[in-house]
Amino acid sequence: MSTITTRDGAAIFYKDWGPKDAPPIVFHHGWPLSGDDWDAQMLYFLGKGYRVIAHDRRGHGRSAQISDGHDMDHYAADAAAVIDHLGLTGAVHVGHSTGGGEAARYVARHSRGRAAKLVLIGAVPPIMVKTQTNPGGLPIDVFDGLRASLASNRAQFYVDFPSGPFYGFNRPGAKPIPGAIQNWWRQGMIGSAKAHYEGIKAFSETDFTEDLKLIGVPTLVMHGTDDQIVPFANSAPLSAKVLKKGTLKVYEGLPHGMCTTHAELVNADLLAFIRS
Repeated sequence: MSTITTRDGAAIFYKDWGPKDAPPIVFHHGWPLSGDDWDAQMLYFLGKGYRVIAHDRRGHGRSAQISDGHDMDHYAADAAAVIDHLGLTGAVHVGHSTGGGEAARYVARHSRGRAAKLVLIGAVPPIMVKTQTNPGGLPIDVFDGLRASLASNRAQFYVDFPSGPFYGFNRPGAKPIPGAIQNWWRQGMIGSAKAHYEGIKAFSETDFTEDLKLIGVPTLVMHGTDDQIVPFANSAPLSAKVLKKGTLKVYEGLPHGMCTTHAELVNADLLAFIRS
């Protein structure tokens, strides 16, 4: 397997497909998944002549189940270690959900001008949890509930979550995709229960407002209005407003997992933005 080792000893797995001299696209996955969640995008852009890269976050997928560092600072630093190792410049960074927070913090704090563009899809910035300064956020009880479900029966939780709100399969008339549910479960169960448990705090309580202010590259913010995981109103419009060069693209009625359920639509819009 292709891995690099970070300064604190975490072995990070990554995939690097395509010609080394092709324009690079780096994909940052959501919680509690792995780089495999980007298969539909990586194969598509590989076919369009791009070099595509995705890593498994520490404690996720095939990366080491290290005990510590399950926070956004370490996540972004780990991504930077992979990118530095590969010597990437002029990359487009695409982050979904938790990966959107990771990608934003990487571009803001680690890219050193080497990132060309950023895409945030169903992403957690600016901040998810309800606070005095973020009254529209979700109550902490929501995230405590996720932690309780994970701790009590992670395997069943990882069946229920994609079967319901993640892909919107709990909506009237929705047709569940068994393969997508099983693939979600497979990716989740490969990872570390400890990393996933502690990662809930990282994606829900991290405030990315200052990161967004620092980002100077063109940024596309894509979000479905029926996102039941990262509610639309308190995320995408607020991020687009803070970003210096942010563009908001709204998908009426689409779910959090739209990169899977509506891959053709998402891929076409990503390609148009990358080529613009």
